Amino acid sequence: MSQFGTDITTDDILESLSFFDSWEDRYKYIIDLGRELPPMDEQHRTEQNFVRGCQSQVWLTSREEGGKLYFDADSDAFIVKGLLAVVLAAYNGKSPEAILAFDIEDYFSRLNLLKHLSVTRGNGLRAMVKRIKDTAEAR
Repeated sequence: MSQFGTDITTDDILESLSFFDSWEDRYKYIIDLGRELPPMDEQHRTEQNFVRGCQSQVWLTSREEGGKLYFDADSDAFIVKGLLAVVLAAYNGKSPEAILAFDIEDYFSRLNLLKHLSVTRGNGLRAMVKRIKDTAEAR
């Protein structure tokens, strides 16, 4: 199970990123976060779990336990795995209501992230968020 959203929170990521002066160092940190994502079993890398709109290949699965949603995610690109970790820190282990109430745009703004990503990466990030919010709405 991923530690993002449970042991590693949005506040942890915001605080850690504030220590870095350059975006090169911030990118390295985000990539390192992605390395902490547990690997996804091949059996979950299906068309149904594939997230459309991402430049890289991205898979996202969800399950509900005790009224909270838990997500597993993987990508074939290191930076995207890091972005997944950043997103999971916001949503993993939260109730559907908390997921829908979370202001992801404010979080991205505080990370100062979107202006440092290509348009296609930014669109992919939004596609990941949309898939998670759609899952929360369906519960």
